Amino acid sequence: MAVFLVVFLVVVVLCFICTALLRWNEVRYRKKGLPPGTMGWPVFGETTEFLKQGPNFMKNQRARYGSFFKSHILGCPTIVSMDPELNRYILLNEGKGLVPGYPQSMLDILGKCNIAAVNGSAHKAMRGSMLSIVSPSTIRDQLLPKIDEFMRSHLSNWGGKTLDIQEKTKEMALLSSFYQIGIASDEKSESLKTEFCKLVIGTLSLPINLPGTNYNRGFKGRKNVIEILRKIIEERRASPSTHNDMLGGLIGDNRYNLSIEEIMDQIITVLYSGYETVSTTSMMAVKYLHDHPRALQELREEHLAIRKHKGPDDPIDWNDYRSMKFTRAVIFETMRLATIVNGVLRQTTEDMELNGFLIPKGWRIYVYTRESNYDSCLYPDPLAFNPWRWKDRSLESHHHMMLFGGGTRLCPGKELGIAEVSTFLHYFVTKYRWEEVGGDTLMKFPRVEAPNGFHIRVSSSQ
Repeated sequence: MAVFLVVFLVVVVLCFICTALLRWNEVRYRKKGLPPGTMGWPVFGETTEFLKQGPNFMKNQRARYGSFFKSHILGCPTIVSMDPELNRYILLNEGKGLVPGYPQSMLDILGKCNIAAVNGSAHKAMRGSMLSIVSPSTIRDQLLPKIDEFMRSHLSNWGGKTLDIQEKTKEMALLSSFYQIGIASDEKSESLKTEFCKLVIGTLSLPINLPGTNYNRGFKGRKNVIEILRKIIEERRASPSTHNDMLGGLIGDNRYNLSIEEIMDQIITVLYSGYETVSTTSMMAVKYLHDHPRALQELREEHLAIRKHKGPDDPIDWNDYRSMKFTRAVIFETMRLATIVNGVLRQTTEDMELNGFLIPKGWRIYVYTRESNYDSCLYPDPLAFNPWRWKDRSLESHHHMMLFGGGTRLCPGKELGIAEVSTFLHYFVTKYRWEEVGGDTLMKFPRVEAPNGFHIRVSSSQ
């Protein structure tokens, strides 16, 4: 009986402490003029619920508080905006009290010179430098031939095998980026691949630098990546040879004169953005095409028509890529339905009024664009995989279409990413047929992934 009473009292005391902490945190952020919402626990906020529940957390909060509410996620008090018109206003008005506001974990691990972290003149320089190495003419003349050569080799021996397409597309995206950047396949590239994967894990985590945490692993991964990249850049600078690749473009760029730290962060940007979007879009395109035979048949016919006028070993060229109209539609529909990108973050540099509320200086604003992807006014029957909807090119330029961000932060590598996925699909659908194995589970938040892999059985189409 005595033991029961002790346990009961402990439970009561813990409940009281928890209630008091939650109450204290709510009162702490109850400033006049702030939108409604909950703030969760001290330090941790509502990060756990946000990462675990994802879209359901957002929908529940919107049902309680409307499309503009406060929360505390990823280590910072945050305003969540789910209103399409307001989101567009925020993205188009950077500089008017708003700057990029990515989580501290992402800023620490991707670097202070990362294009997503800088603003003003620094952003203009970094964006200009990035655009110079991924411009349409550079893709046409330098990068597309490299992408074609890599994809042809990477997919050459998939026939007759059962593969984890998630693992293969991740490897594909990373190694393809290495090849375009100019990182040779050697001991350094193997080490870089290992450390980069650690870096990626830490970008969406609480910035708590304790052994065993994702942040700690990611931060160590960044240190090792930087060490490897520094050696590669120093060797390249010491070489008398000229190189037609991204690294050669960054080192020889006399217009922006980037420091070695800026060059390294640009490379990390290219690797990170390509790794996330290209690999996931490729995997999910394989999934959706498998489930929708009519779309697969039209896509295959488009690519077989290109091959009809080529020899077996002839690469695809810029004109071939530009003719892939339905492929482009499949890629856009895959990104929309799978929601590869959930939103973007901004931070206030001063107290400012938004939507009738007063947002304090230093707060983040999460421009949550995910729900726009399922807006039935913009996309009739929004839960259906319907790539034909994108044949109307006006949809691609619609002001609420934010698959690649918006405003001055529109993804500079948009066309390069589409070219990579298009080339992958070209060789995949013309060489192979496939079926799913095992009914693997897919998660769509905070990243689109298959926790236990996504397995397919591949056979030759010949």
